[in-house]
Amino acid sequence: MIYFGTSGFSYDDWVGPFYPPDMPKREWLTYYAREFNTCEVNSTFYALPKPSSLKAMTEKTGDNFLFCIKANQEMTHQRKDNAPTFKSFCQVLEPVITAGKLGCILAQFPFSFGFNQHNWDYLGLFQERLGELPMVIEFRNAQWLRSEVFDWLSHRDLGFCCVDEPQLPNLLPPLAEATSKIGYVRFHGRNRAKWWQHEHAYERYDYNYTPQELSEWLPKIQKLNSVTEKTFVFANNHWRGQAVSTIRQLQMMRD
Repeated sequence: MIYFGTSGFSYDDWVGPFYPPDMPKREWLTYYAREFNTCEVNSTFYALPKPSSLKAMTEKTGDNFLFCIKANQEMTHQRKDNAPTFKSFCQVLEPVITAGKLGCILAQFPFSFGFNQHNWDYLGLFQERLGELPMVIEFRNAQWLRSEVFDWLSHRDLGFCCVDEPQLPNLLPPLAEATSKIGYVRFHGRNRAKWWQHEHAYERYDYNYTPQELSEWLPKIQKLNSVTEKTFVFANNHWRGQAVSTIRQLQMMRD
């Protein structure tokens, strides 16, 4: 089963390119869910919402809709004295879990999270703190691309996040690997000029894929889907609704 969606849905700059100009924000997710069957929730990275907010989100989507929730930044970027954050994070997710709409947890680690034993041990601790919740790890540093790491992920049933991003030194290549029953792909765009140097965070993801660039991923996505129970494909090039165009193109090519 392949789930196609975007990284987030609540963007003011999507009004016009995707959302009708007169549509209230409270109706955005319902509108979004008419076309897509999954959404990556990135807002949890910055702050934990109230459980009631996530409950409302589950009620605005259909029975087969799944959410992938990004771990809070204190869990992936701070990594010290953060045990209470894990507990709060799991409590917040309860409405999504109860509704049967949790796809997985996405743990996006920073580029500075390099390969060493201390960090590797932390990945084990991270999983222990999440208990039985399904989890996918996104590395931003190519040092982690080692056979022993992939074997370790597979042994622990931890997913590996495949990415499409600029081919810059020590960033990840467009690799398709499945290390758990969940396949996961994120399209970040290929904006080399703005990846490291930008005034606003969204500039990094300001990129419009060509059909040729996306077609490179079709056999890779099919490969992941052939060995997993679920494969999530998300577009994170969200500026002005470019993510919507990316996923629509992928779906059309696949059909």
